[in-house]
Amino acid sequence: MKNRLLILLACLLSASYTHAQLGELRNNFAIGFNGGVNINKTSFSPTVKQKSLMGMTGGFTARYISEKYFSMICGAQLEVNFSQHGWDEFYEDFPDLAYTRTMNYVEIPFLAHIAFGKEPRGLQFFIHAGPQIGFFLGDSSTRSDNWGLVSGGVTEQHDLKVKNKFDYGIAGGAGLELRTKAGNFILEGRYYYALSDFFGNTKKDYFGRSAHTAIAIKLGYLFDITK
Repeated sequence: MKNRLLILLACLLSASYTHAQLGELRNNFAIGFNGGVNINKTSFSPTVKQKSLMGMTGGFTARYISEKYFSMICGAQLEVNFSQHGWDEFYEDFPDLAYTRTMNYVEIPFLAHIAFGKEPRGLQFFIHAGPQIGFFLGDSSTRSDNWGLVSGGVTEQHDLKVKNKFDYGIAGGAGLELRTKAGNFILEGRYYYALSDFFGNTKKDYFGRSAHTAIAIKLGYLFDITK
């Protein structure tokens, strides 16, 4: 799975670079902000039963459009975001049990931007893909008092502290952008798949896998500095 994601990313970046050599040049630099929600789950091995945990995401966006190749508008986008991940445990046989952990990060995605549609004004459809890194800031948790009722459940994660504070993975998504005289209004859905584990994953550790996955639904606004 990891190898397939990396190959796809390499192909997208390679295509973007090749197009930059052949297309019509552009010089559109824009900055702005984004905000939305993360719908989180955590990939554990051994498995931890859970439901989706909602978290916030938002921050600063900078984008540069370098060229247009036939109908494809190509560029790159950088973001610096505050983002919340984590998990919310759920056991059907014990609905009163509760454990959630919310983990706060500063995240920096480096995204290839490929768009199709009208310019300089009008509606565009775009695709984003690229690597993402994150820096752990801290976490908080809530836990009910009746966990002694569970037999055979996985609870080691409740007492473990985050060991690896540097997170990295692959992000990709798609959305719509409405370009107007008042600025550019953006709606995007994005998926993040972490390649790193936040707990220890050696043979001595309990978990072999502890990684974030998230679907983000975001709104954004950009205004052009250069066109």
